Amino acid sequence: MHGFYFIQDLAVILVVAGLVGWACQRVGLSVIVGFLVAGMVVGPHTPPFSMVTDGGRIETLSQVGLVFLMFAIGLGLSLRKLRRLGFGLLLATGAGALVMYYLSRLMGAALGWGTTEGLFLAGMLMVSSSAIIGKILHETGANHERAGQLAMGVSVLEDIVAVVMLTVLTSLVQLGGAEAAQGAEGVGATLLHLGAFVVLAGVGGLLLVPWLLKQMSISADEELQTLGLAALLFGLAVVAQRAGYSLALGAFLLGTIVAETPHRHQVERTFAGMRDVFSAVFFVSIGMQIDPRELVANAGLIFGVTSFVLVARPLAVATGLVLIGTPPKDALRTGLTGTPIGEFSFIIAQLGVGAALVPAKFYPLAVGVSLLTTLAAPVLTRRSEWIAGRWIAQQPKWVGAWQRFYQNWLERLKREQKRSPLWQLSRKRFVQIGVEMLAVSGLLLFSGQLFAVVQSWLGTDWAFANGPEIIFWTLLSLILLAPVVAIWRNCSALALLYAQVSTRGHPQAARLAPLIETGLKVLAGAGLFFWLVAILPAEGTARWLLLASALVAIAALVLLRQKLIYWHSQLEVELHSVIETGESRMTATTAPWLQPHGDWQLQMIDCTLPDLADCQGPSIAELELRSRSGCSVVGTERQGFMTPLPAPTAVLYPRDKVLLLGTPEQVRAGRVILGAVSGAPVAESLFEEVRMEALAVPNDSRAAGRTLGELSPSQKHKVQIAGLHRGGLRVLNPGADERVRGGDELLTLGALDHLRDFKDWLQEPAD
Repeated sequence: MHGFYFIQDLAVILVVAGLVGWACQRVGLSVIVGFLVAGMVVGPHTPPFSMVTDGGRIETLSQVGLVFLMFAIGLGLSLRKLRRLGFGLLLATGAGALVMYYLSRLMGAALGWGTTEGLFLAGMLMVSSSAIIGKILHETGANHERAGQLAMGVSVLEDIVAVVMLTVLTSLVQLGGAEAAQGAEGVGATLLHLGAFVVLAGVGGLLLVPWLLKQMSISADEELQTLGLAALLFGLAVVAQRAGYSLALGAFLLGTIVAETPHRHQVERTFAGMRDVFSAVFFVSIGMQIDPRELVANAGLIFGVTSFVLVARPLAVATGLVLIGTPPKDALRTGLTGTPIGEFSFIIAQLGVGAALVPAKFYPLAVGVSLLTTLAAPVLTRRSEWIAGRWIAQQPKWVGAWQRFYQNWLERLKREQKRSPLWQLSRKRFVQIGVEMLAVSGLLLFSGQLFAVVQSWLGTDWAFANGPEIIFWTLLSLILLAPVVAIWRNCSALALLYAQVSTRGHPQAARLAPLIETGLKVLAGAGLFFWLVAILPAEGTARWLLLASALVAIAALVLLRQKLIYWHSQLEVELHSVIETGESRMTATTAPWLQPHGDWQLQMIDCTLPDLADCQGPSIAELELRSRSGCSVVGTERQGFMTPLPAPTAVLYPRDKVLLLGTPEQVRAGRVILGAVSGAPVAESLFEEVRMEALAVPNDSRAAGRTLGELSPSQKHKVQIAGLHRGGLRVLNPGADERVRGGDELLTLGALDHLRDFKDWLQEPAD
């Protein structure tokens, strides 16, 4: 009966989530607030309304929802998007998160909490919820404003910060509390392991997943593709858990990998329903784990921390953005928009409470602060321009002068950097060295776990005595050879480059350059040696087997050097082609060309046409949207592809995303027109009923003696003539000038009703 009760609980969650979410949407609240409240109402802590009481099933539902939610968040983040957002915004996000981290630690100290409690409080408050912010920006129509786009970009990048923080805290749980919290060396090792795992999984995924999706799209139908991708999703989540991280990290990584493939839009479309269902399940399950009485008991703490978040988060985000040269007004507006905390805060609080490292009140604290900040966010977003304007007007003049000086200095620095040939030539090689070192570190750091899996499959003496161990470490050495050679080649190229640049113009340049180049190579070689020694496995015979295998690999290097260079180059080309695959999407972070336009009183919002929208079918010109509302259609997106400035003859279809431009009143009126659903019957699709049928033409038929062009069956009867049979002669795809005669047999293509009507028409005698 356990399976039955699980299904019963899932049914209750979905029904209650749908009802409460609909009610919240009607009154203008975020549906996530409704999901959390619904969970608290039907959870085990609110008798007699408790409909779901089993804690184990609640935890299971929460974990399944978490996997799909993290996968969806990962799909919204890709290397291309990071490149579009720019290194500056990444730096600003990191700086803002660091400021919020220290402010939260001070807050924890002021409350009398210890080091561990302060760490978990910082983890809960230092990142926002991209899911909540995205919904709020869309509902307020601010997702195409400069501040809205910056807020969405920051929230997306904060997901990376949250994953790192979650990993650090997971290691803290495993190592045992405050001692690990105070050890910078432990945190550094954790981050190194995380980077190695992410790069290893990312490189392997970028090589495997696109190929696998391509093969499935060729040889498997959509159902099998969905099953295969779901297997990858849960598989990588399990791998991340076994590697010592969380299910969330594995699901998030697969989402970012799929986001780099051309199949991204298909995957988004396929998983949209499951994402919506299980994301709701996650938030409702979080609510069910909260006792409302604990919210009341900790109301003072919740309101105090919420007040702190509503002040500290805007200041922290604005500080990071000002550091990269963003105008203070836009920076503060962005910070006010990015106040809500959400899913990662719940996960971190759940982690700490479950490991008994923090008090149980941290869980209702996270949910309560999320509820209040989510309720406050729409108001702050709508009033952000006024609040930021008042703040800027009150600041001293010397502060404004210093900010202008700093922004001008940054602009000069950026121009000089772009003109620096040394930086332009060496930047790519530094990135390649870093990625390849992390990939090699990942293989070596997790080699013990990989070998344990191989040994569990093959045993200890497969093929010959200690066969799996010898074969595994030999193959690993050969696999590592190509990236290690590539690292050395990049280091050699950098040594040559810096030796030439540093001695340019010197009278003894011809003699100094080789000496400097040799010295740099010696330093690089020593660094590589100590790095490899530090990460080589030290237990058992693994180290000696690996060193012996390295000798074999070096011999192979001498013989196959050119082949290894070629294979590595092919690997780089493959990765580069995957990452560089273009995309054209109308999202909140793909319009960096937008500039402040407050003086024009113009606004852009997007809306998605419902399945039963009244406007589906007619062209943009026929809708007369400009005359009816005053706004214009400046872009459409269908199946992930954007059409900027569509022609008036373009036809709109269900689920199209339409970008409207006009004054706030005009675009709101346009959204109402496009979203109108009158309930009028919509033509039913007859696609499944299309078939071919041979129809005989009577001698006295009205069709006899007329050409197919004159009959025009496709326009008048919605059928197509695919063939004509006359006296043993068969004509395939007859032309419009083909004349129909009595006794002919027409191979007709169409839906069942249309074929029946056309057959009846053929039976009617000529006038």
